[in-house]
Amino acid sequence: MMKNILPALVLGLSVVASQAYMAAPVHAEDAKAGRLNVRGSIVNYGGSSLKVKTREGETVDIALADDWKVSSVADAKVTDIKPGDFVGIASLPKDGGGDGALEVLIFPPALKGAGEGNYGWDLKPNSNMTNATVADAVKGVDGRTVTVSYHGKEKKISIPDGTPVVTFAPATQDDLVPSAVVFVPAEKAATGLVAHQLVVGKNGVVPPM
Repeated sequence: MMKNILPALVLGLSVVASQAYMAAPVHAEDAKAGRLNVRGSIVNYGGSSLKVKTREGETVDIALADDWKVSSVADAKVTDIKPGDFVGIASLPKDGGGDGALEVLIFPPALKGAGEGNYGWDLKPNSNMTNATVADAVKGVDGRTVTVSYHGKEKKISIPDGTPVVTFAPATQDDLVPSAVVFVPAEKAATGLVAHQLVVGKNGVVPPM
């Protein structure tokens, strides 16, 4: 049975009563050990299964678990990022040192602390995902730099102008239409890929994670 995800407002999701958004990331090492981040567009959706054409051009079938949940993402602005916010930032090391953001997810307050840490991520080669609390945010001529803290550590990440910044928003199975862009953290089972949650593009905003 599919449960709609409602916002109390989560990647890639928030908790309302007993219904939860996806909170913890699928790390690159997890993908090697039996999990796989699927990014692509829907070919078709059949109630308990989803066929996706991946960004690599392969078509995969994903079984949806009995408790599967769906959310979407909504546009946010870099100026929405405030000290104390919990964020998930995919980034790449910069040639001149430090990290540059590829995308930013602002978590709802209900999910503060979810998946906290710095992990290998498979958005691009050598990318990382940092789920952490914003210690400060400084506007500069080339965008914004945030200092984030996790497990007693700090990391500075620059967010260039034009970097996708999103937060989670509600979605239903009616949004799972052909060509819709999805991000699906899936598990590798003996029978194939299985998903408990997914993020679907909606209103022109696609999952950037």
